[in-house]
Amino acid sequence: MFVKAKDQVVVISGKDKGAKGKVVAAAPKTGKVVVENVAMVTKHQKSKQQGQPGGIIKKEAFIDASNVMVICPKCGKAIRVAHKAVEVTGKDGKVSKKNVRVCPKCGAQLD
Repeated sequence: MFVKAKDQVVVISGKDKGAKGKVVAAAPKTGKVVVENVAMVTKHQKSKQQGQPGGIIKKEAFIDASNVMVICPKCGKAIRVAHKAVEVTGKDGKVSKKNVRVCPKCGAQLD
């Protein structure tokens, strides 16, 4: 999945089109994400214990990951995420390759 938790994203379709926010959670198996203050739903919750009040609670719902685009932290534009192989040196001195997410417009690393 191209979106990870703590990424800044913009919603490109749906009722909250144009809204920006941070990804709170990502579910790669279902291809859905939770963005803060986007896709708010109301939940009627019964009180669980005697001292705890029940009521109507507003919370974020999952939206499809295809409805969001990542915002590049360097250039500030909505982008399609590109991948690039980078050589990383380990603690033991071995050099290995690692795929990282990059901005195709400015070349900044997202990871």
